[in-house]
Amino acid sequence: MNDFLIGIGKRLKDIRKKNNLTINELAFRANVSNGLVSRIENGRTIPSLPVLLDLIQSLEIDASYFFEGVEKKSNAKFIYVPKESQQVIEKEVEAEGFKYMHIFSKSLHSLGFEAVLLTLEPNSRREKVITDAWEFKYILKGEVKYIIDNEEILLKEGDSLYFNGKFPHVPVSISNESCVMLVLYFYTA
Repeated sequence: MNDFLIGIGKRLKDIRKKNNLTINELAFRANVSNGLVSRIENGRTIPSLPVLLDLIQSLEIDASYFFEGVEKKSNAKFIYVPKESQQVIEKEVEAEGFKYMHIFSKSLHSLGFEAVLLTLEPNSRREKVITDAWEFKYILKGEVKYIIDNEEILLKEGDSLYFNGKFPHVPVSISNESCVMLVLYFYTA
């Protein structure tokens, strides 16, 4: 079931892009916020059924067509993701200097999992966000200040951080160099 739920956001994004719609256009058509569409597409939240149906209708497609492309459960012994299938993803529309490279997502048993490489450019900025996941950050290069709720943590190369994404959080650029981090999202059923 979790594979199915996690695949909804990817399918929504694929069809939106195929129809040459921006997040703003789809959100306007479905009468929802840009941020909600972004969070759904990137696996940060799962839409309610009425919202999902409004989004599907706004794409001007049949619901049956939408669900044809949603990932189904597999009993595979391993998961291989070639570099060519990785893609840059759009997260928050209002974020500047945040580049996310989607490298992996899958649901196994009762746990959904997504891996992203985030490059935080100097002078980047965005508001705090909330996700429906536990988040793990590992700093591959550079340094960053992470704000979780009202607490600040300085992270340097090799440091890691794990927290509940339901607390408002944001990484803040603190150097003249880019910071690259591995971000893992864990979703539970």
